[in-house]
Amino acid sequence: QVQLVESGGGLVQAGGSLRLSCAASGRTVNSYPMGWFRQAPGNERDFVAAITRSGDVTYLADSVKGRFTISREKGKMTVYLQMNSLKPEDTAVYYCAAKVTFKGSSYYTEEYEYNYWGQGTQVTVSS
Repeated sequence: QVQLVESGGGLVQAGGSLRLSCAASGRTVNSYPMGWFRQAPGNERDFVAAITRSGDVTYLADSVKGRFTISREKGKMTVYLQMNSLKPEDTAVYYCAAKVTFKGSSYYTEEYEYNYWGQGTQVTVSS
């Protein structure tokens, strides 16, 4: 089992920044690929960012490219989402996710590919 806990959400004005953290515990002997997703009220959960187990490769959704950055401590299970130039449309509950896999060096962008999820942290951007 892997437990994921997000933190760092809150209320911020448009143009501001927030840094989300996702701390993992439990079966974390290995470093797993991880990702961030978000869900706004009435919407489906959407992909935001992904990172490989090594942290060397990242991938961002088009809607956040140039504004968000995903990172992790090398070989570790703590993942961050730095969010700059926030817009009201970024308002959502943000979830981190981990894919338990012992091989490969890929990142993953689909919900179904992830095994474990955090409880989510609310991000609200006021205009």
